[in-house]
Amino acid sequence: MPRPCTPAPRPLSRRTFLRGAGVAMALPLLDAMQPAFGAPKGDVPRRMVCIETNMGILPQYFFPEKSGKDYALTPYLEKLKAQRDQITVFSGTSHPGVTGGHAAEKCFLTGTPHPERGGFRNWVSLDQYAAEQFGNRTRYPSLVLGCGNEGQTLSYTRSGAPIPIERSPKKLFEKLFVQGKPSEVAAKLEEIKQGRSTLDFVGDEAKRLNGSLSAADKARLEQYLTGVRELEQRLKSAEEWEKKPKPTTTAKPPEDEKDGREFARQTKIMFDVIKLALETDSSRLVSLFIDATTIHNITHHGNRPEVLAELSAKEANQFDALGHLLKSLADTKEQDATLLGRTMVLYGTCMGSANSHSNHNLPVLLAGGGFKHAGHLAFDRDNNYPLTNLFVSMLQRLGIETREFSTGKGTMRGLELA
Repeated sequence: MPRPCTPAPRPLSRRTFLRGAGVAMALPLLDAMQPAFGAPKGDVPRRMVCIETNMGILPQYFFPEKSGKDYALTPYLEKLKAQRDQITVFSGTSHPGVTGGHAAEKCFLTGTPHPERGGFRNWVSLDQYAAEQFGNRTRYPSLVLGCGNEGQTLSYTRSGAPIPIERSPKKLFEKLFVQGKPSEVAAKLEEIKQGRSTLDFVGDEAKRLNGSLSAADKARLEQYLTGVRELEQRLKSAEEWEKKPKPTTTAKPPEDEKDGREFARQTKIMFDVIKLALETDSSRLVSLFIDATTIHNITHHGNRPEVLAELSAKEANQFDALGHLLKSLADTKEQDATLLGRTMVLYGTCMGSANSHSNHNLPVLLAGGGFKHAGHLAFDRDNNYPLTNLFVSMLQRLGIETREFSTGKGTMRGLELA
């Protein structure tokens, strides 16, 4: 008699969670989910992360001299060299009509002209426009985040209303991974605070699932769970540092006394939580406003060498953190691609020169996301090309059929889809 056929393993739902005692952890996209995902293999999730640092970027340390792919790395781009082939740097771009120095920071994702004028009303931001189209495909239509002591939001509704930011990586982590009744949540948060990992609560469920996965999926799941545990440790360490008193001194503090290392660590931890949110498909749209007002005084450097050296060191820390994010996305496999290959990362600033409060020739780059990256796309630095055209290209890469956004009336010249 023929042997009975062994039934094929039941495909995992795209919304499979590891659960235990009031904790629920969304899983990354595994091969075992593909049949249940119900879409052709070519129909893949596309994601977008938009980041603005508000105090400008020293142009001489950012812009390459030569256009094209074989440009010489500048000091800041040197920090991103591991992903060089997946980055396009733009020069000679700005938002048409967006003026007003620092007032322009609220327009980085909207492109709304003249924010300095009385009665100004913002337009919808790039991320929220996209969220209107497909935000309901994920638990959180978008994540609106910030780093720093205060911070503007980058995200605005269609009516121009600002969307409040979440500044705490810890609270964002809890939002992603802890659920249940209020009393259960409070109890689990206290246990996590005392040293128990989120993974302790879902351990049995993880072991059960692991036994039914392929070797590739087991490796992917282990990589993800390792990242969760390492991030928890960093969050705990950062919290402990916040509780420790700072050293005292009788010396008069310098005028621009700042702790750049602490700021970079905060940004890096937020990037780690963002990576987990993308990996679990909790959200596909993220905005992050990096409030760098603590270095405001030294952005008015007057070309003094000692001040330029201090400012460039602090800005370099930001590019170290960005390099960490890009590498972590590039190292994370998702079926036959990487997370970076499916995630556009826009990074830039509202001012071409913070020293003079110019909103011209903005330092901006785009990484990942499935483009044929062009190296350095150089436009006219006197008669700038609309940066909002890049936003049209990004929306189209997300699968949104549109030919314009804000002041952008076409796609970015020289940037093609892969």
